[in-house]
Amino acid sequence: MAKSAVSLTPTREDFESLLAESYSDNPATEGSVVKGRIVSIENDFAIIDVGLKTEGKIAVKEFAQPGKTSEVKVGDTVEVYLERIENAMGEAVLSRDKARREEAWTRLEQMANKNERVEGVIFGRVKGGFTVDLGGAVAFLPGSQVDVRPIRDVGPLMNVNQPFQILKMDRRRGNIVVSRRAIMEETRAEQRSELVQNLAEGQVVEGVVKNITDYGAFVDLGGIDGLLHVTDIAWKRVNHPSDVLHVGQTVKVQIIRINPETQRISLGMKQLDKDPWEVVTERYPIGARVKGKVTNITDYGAFVELEDGIEGLIHVSEMSWTKKNVHPGKILSTSEAVEVQVLDIDSAKRRISLGLKQTQKNPWEAFADKFPTGTDVEGEIKNITEFGLFIGLDGDVDGMVHLSDIDWKRAGEEAIKDFKKGDRVKARVLDVDREKERISLGIKQLGSDPLASAAGIKKGDTVTCEVLKVEENGLEVKVAGTDMTAYVKRADLARDRAEQRPERFAVGEKFDAKVTIFDQKARKMNVSIKALEIAEEKEAVATYGSSDSGASLGDILGAALKKQKTDDNE
Repeated sequence: MAKSAVSLTPTREDFESLLAESYSDNPATEGSVVKGRIVSIENDFAIIDVGLKTEGKIAVKEFAQPGKTSEVKVGDTVEVYLERIENAMGEAVLSRDKARREEAWTRLEQMANKNERVEGVIFGRVKGGFTVDLGGAVAFLPGSQVDVRPIRDVGPLMNVNQPFQILKMDRRRGNIVVSRRAIMEETRAEQRSELVQNLAEGQVVEGVVKNITDYGAFVDLGGIDGLLHVTDIAWKRVNHPSDVLHVGQTVKVQIIRINPETQRISLGMKQLDKDPWEVVTERYPIGARVKGKVTNITDYGAFVELEDGIEGLIHVSEMSWTKKNVHPGKILSTSEAVEVQVLDIDSAKRRISLGLKQTQKNPWEAFADKFPTGTDVEGEIKNITEFGLFIGLDGDVDGMVHLSDIDWKRAGEEAIKDFKKGDRVKARVLDVDREKERISLGIKQLGSDPLASAAGIKKGDTVTCEVLKVEENGLEVKVAGTDMTAYVKRADLARDRAEQRPERFAVGEKFDAKVTIFDQKARKMNVSIKALEIAEEKEAVATYGSSDSGASLGDILGAALKKQKTDDNE
C-alpha cells in the first residue's frame, strides 16, 4: 500500500505495511554491514539509527584514522557492523571497526589478486615488527621488510600514509603480512634504471662516500651506488680504504664499468691520475740500485715502495746470501729504508723484482778472493750428513768435506765416525763455485797422497813389505819406501798350503812379495808371497836346469841359492 494512500488513522494492517516498507529500505541482519545515520553525539559516543526499532551507539574514536581525531558529526551517514539487533538494554550492538575491517578485507583481497599496492599507516610496534592499518584491516610488517637497509629510528615512518605490498593474506585467521621494502626496492630499481641510462663508461662524476668495507667503498652517485674497489683507489698500495677515505667525503671518480644486466657500477679514483707504470722502465732500469721503503712483509718476501704507486717485491730467496729458509721479518721490518737492486720488470703484470743481497758483496766471491784453491782453512763442524761434513768458514759461509775427501786410507763411512758436531777442524780449499754457492774442502789433502809415493810401482813388481796387522784371513802390510798399504790374502801367504797361516808372521816383520793387483783408481794394492815363490821357481828352472837334464828340483834350487849367496858375498 502506498504511503499517500494511508489514512490518518491507520489500521493494524496499515501499520504492519508501513513497518515492512521501512525494513525493506535497510534489510538489517545480524553479522552484516548496514548503513546508519548519526542522530546525536553524547559523552564521546555517537548514537546511530540503523532503521530498527531501537538505536545503537559507537565510540567516536572508532571513526578516527590511526593517529588522527574523529571528524564525524550529527547527520552523517556511516556504515557499521550489526553484531546484534537488540541486547539486554534494548539497544542495537554496533561496531565501526568491524565494518571497516569487513570492507577493507574485501577491498584488499581484490587488490592482492591484482598484485596492486595498498595504502596504510604504521601505528604500533610489536615483537618482531610493526602493526599497519590498511584502512580498517590491521596487518603485520616484519622488521626486515621496513626498508632495504636496517633502520635504527622508525619514528619518522610512524602515522604516515604510505604504500605497501601484500605478501600474505589469511582471512580465516585474520592474518595479513605486508612489506614496505618491496615497494622501496621496486622504486629504487626504477630510479636506478633511469640513472644508469644517463651514465657512461669513462665518464667522470662526483659522489659521496656512503659506506666503507674491507674491500672498497660504496659511493652514492645521486640515487645510485657504485663500488670503488680498494685496488682502484690509488696507484700505490692501500691496506684499507679507511686509510684514504671517510664516510660523507665527496670524491671525484671515473666510471670504469657498467653491467647492463645487474646494473652494477664499478668506479675508480686512480684512473684520474697518470699511471706511473708508463715510465717505470725508464726510471728503474734493470741492474740499477735504488732506495725505497718496506711497506709490507709476507711469508714469501717483502714489498718495497720506490715511489707513490710503484712497488717492487724482494723475494725471500733474494734477501740474503747466507740466511736460507728464514722469515723475511727477521731480516727486514716495516717502514725500514733499504737499498735494493732492480732484477726484472714486467710492465704488463705491473711487477718489479728486487734484490737485497745484490747490494752486498757475494760472500763466495769474497771467500774465493781471500782463500784461493789450495789454501788451508779452519772452522767448526756445523752439520754431519750421510755424504760429508759441513764446516762454518769465514764470511758466514759453509764448506763441505765429501766422504771421499776425509781420509786417504779408510773408507769415508768409517772415517766420518771420528768427527762430531762442534769440533774445530782444518781443511784445504779444493774448489769454490761462485754461481752454485758451493765450497769444496778436503781433510785428507792436508797430508801426502800414499798413491803418489808409490809412483813407478806396477803389477808384477817385487816389493818389500812390513806387517802392520795380522788378521785371520790375511795380513795388512806397508810397502817399503812408500806410504801405500797393501793386503796379503791367506791363500797368498805361501805356495805350500801348510804354510798359509797368518799367525806365523809378526807385526813389524818384513818379507818380499809380488804385486798382484794395483788399481790406482780404486786406490787398492794386493801383494802375494805365493806368486813370488812361483816366479822364483820358474826362473831357477830356466837358469839351472831343464826337463831332460836329470837334475832334481832340489838340486836346481840349491844351486840357485848357492849362486845368490856367492853374489851377495862378492
